[in-house]
Amino acid sequence: MRRRSNRGRHAQSRDPRGHWLLLILVLPVMFGALLFEGWTTHEVDAAKIRSDCTTPVPREVAKGGPVLRLDGGRAESARMPARTVALTYDGGPDPVWTPRILELLRRHHAHATFFLHGAQAAQHPDLVRRIRAGGHEIGSNTYTGAVMGAASPLRARLELSLTQKALAGTAGVHTSLLRLPQTTTADTMCGAEWKAARQAAAQGYTLVAADQWFRNPSQGMVRQLSQNDDAFQETEKLLGDRRVTRFTTVSAGAGLPASDRPVSTVEHWLGTGLIWAKALGHAFVSGMTWVLWIAGGLGLLRLLMLVLFARTHVRRLTHFRPGAPRLREVSEPVTVLVPAYNEEAGIESTVRSLLASTHRYLQVIVIDDGSTDSTADLATWIDDPRVEVIRQPNAGKAAALNTGLSYARHDIVVMVDADTVFESDAIHRLIQPLAHPAVGAVSGNTKVGNRRRLLGRWQHLEYVFGFNLDRRMFEVLECMPTVPGAIGAFRRDALMGIGGVSEDTLAEDTDLTMALWQAGWRVVYEESAIAWTEVPTSLGQLWRQRYRWCYGTLQAMWKHRGAALEVGPAGRFGRRGLSYLTIFQVALPLLAPIVDIFALYGALFRGPVLSAGVWLGFLVIQLACAGYALRLDGERLRALWALPFQLFVYRQLMYLVVIQSVVAFLLGTRLKWHRMHRSGTAAQHIGQPVAYQSLTSR
Repeated sequence: MRRRSNRGRHAQSRDPRGHWLLLILVLPVMFGALLFEGWTTHEVDAAKIRSDCTTPVPREVAKGGPVLRLDGGRAESARMPARTVALTYDGGPDPVWTPRILELLRRHHAHATFFLHGAQAAQHPDLVRRIRAGGHEIGSNTYTGAVMGAASPLRARLELSLTQKALAGTAGVHTSLLRLPQTTTADTMCGAEWKAARQAAAQGYTLVAADQWFRNPSQGMVRQLSQNDDAFQETEKLLGDRRVTRFTTVSAGAGLPASDRPVSTVEHWLGTGLIWAKALGHAFVSGMTWVLWIAGGLGLLRLLMLVLFARTHVRRLTHFRPGAPRLREVSEPVTVLVPAYNEEAGIESTVRSLLASTHRYLQVIVIDDGSTDSTADLATWIDDPRVEVIRQPNAGKAAALNTGLSYARHDIVVMVDADTVFESDAIHRLIQPLAHPAVGAVSGNTKVGNRRRLLGRWQHLEYVFGFNLDRRMFEVLECMPTVPGAIGAFRRDALMGIGGVSEDTLAEDTDLTMALWQAGWRVVYEESAIAWTEVPTSLGQLWRQRYRWCYGTLQAMWKHRGAALEVGPAGRFGRRGLSYLTIFQVALPLLAPIVDIFALYGALFRGPVLSAGVWLGFLVIQLACAGYALRLDGERLRALWALPFQLFVYRQLMYLVVIQSVVAFLLGTRLKWHRMHRSGTAAQHIGQPVAYQSLTSR
């Protein structure tokens, strides 16, 4: 056993902070990549709908050829020579049809012009290089296929510049050809599109439209096609037309200079960076889609398990379970251990509530663990022969409990926290399951006393909906991982058989419970044994408390990992309990930040209605399950109003706690003992009616 200094358990050691810096750096990069992917795929500034034309194009443009160059206010157009066809393909590259079209063109020794979407080019760089290697011409069809006349000025500039970067990174070229999306013949570049065309021409682009669909190929034409099944069939038909002697690119057919030029090294690397960003964003979206389905499935599975097993637990109460009426009533004397460190705010209320117990045969031992306030004095001044106060130098809660065990005179030991207030029948109800000889420990029902503020209500819901519903399931599955320090009953010989309370972890209650399972004892839940505890009243206190709990639980899980390979009660606990904790209390919270980021991504890019619908659906399921848990625990349903707000602050705090704990555990950091400031408000809610559904079976 490690030796600890007098201040060891309360020392102010520094926690690891480097991983938060890493998270702060990684999350914005990841979200930035998602924003870029969402913009290029789903488009926030959605310029997909073309408005009606208000003004026509100039007459010389409407009557001219499909290849258009604008020089100031003068327009020059060109057509394909007779018996010459320039096959042009918009969009893509498409991973299915582009390779087939390229192979078809290769077999007929034909060349074509591919007007590519920059986003697709960045996603399929190999296809762009294959187009280039086949001797074909590459033009721009903008980055996302946005209607340029409907796009904002910033969007229009990005549509063109990002496409050039994508082509620079994939094929190493800069193109001067542009086909405006949703335009066909030259006269369709009217209204706002004509303004966009002039702006693009001012940047050096040659605009390429198409001839009328009914134009005879023997007259020469620019044929506009997509990259799909219809385009493949139309291409095959045209390539077999004997009236055409030449299939060539737009620039070659119109007698224009080469439309592409090699890019500089800087442009190439900028383009490569764009491709990487696109690939990263696409990978994030694809991966997080799977993560979202997995996390959502696990979340729903957990809710379903909680409700089904809670229902099974309730049915068992009316038949047979340890402590049911058909077993003998346990009336043996009980030793109650109350470890305390600077608990002057609540120690007196705790001890007096124990002394008011209907179970009169009590030995109450208060172990003052080196308090610097008047905790020990207040306990000593309680004038009752059943109370004993033991003072020791500060050594931690586990050491205090072991000290109390050495003074215990009775075979049944109840361990409680010094900030907890007990119902008068709590001790008597708590020890009844010990009538069964296989039961070594019993978990009581911990309730939140100071629940009047929002943070207290959130924790109240967590205790009822999370902890207590979990315990019902754990009892049915025979894998209870924790008898809470606030209220738990034990056989003294079971405790002594495992060497008392271990100081190896910061979650001594979880460590102790797991050790009892490995020793062959069963652990059950007594929902009618009620204790009221004081919960943190600030987010800082809550963080410190849950950090210690989570870190200590990870320590205990690692320490008892061998239980998964054992047989009997230990094996059942290991394979069921440890697996549940690993999946639902470690892995699932670690996925939560990704789920939140993807939920925001979905609201921005996949439609707020769909995202809100999914969120509301999950909330309704949670409300139904929480309502069922409150009903089982005899609590008022009006507390449910706080649940939706819990999903915005409280939930994020809890998964950040898990992240911090996992990282600290993996780094081998020695966590300091976080103590919560007490205000003595555990009894704030005591006296409220608690109508348990299961009390009729007692």
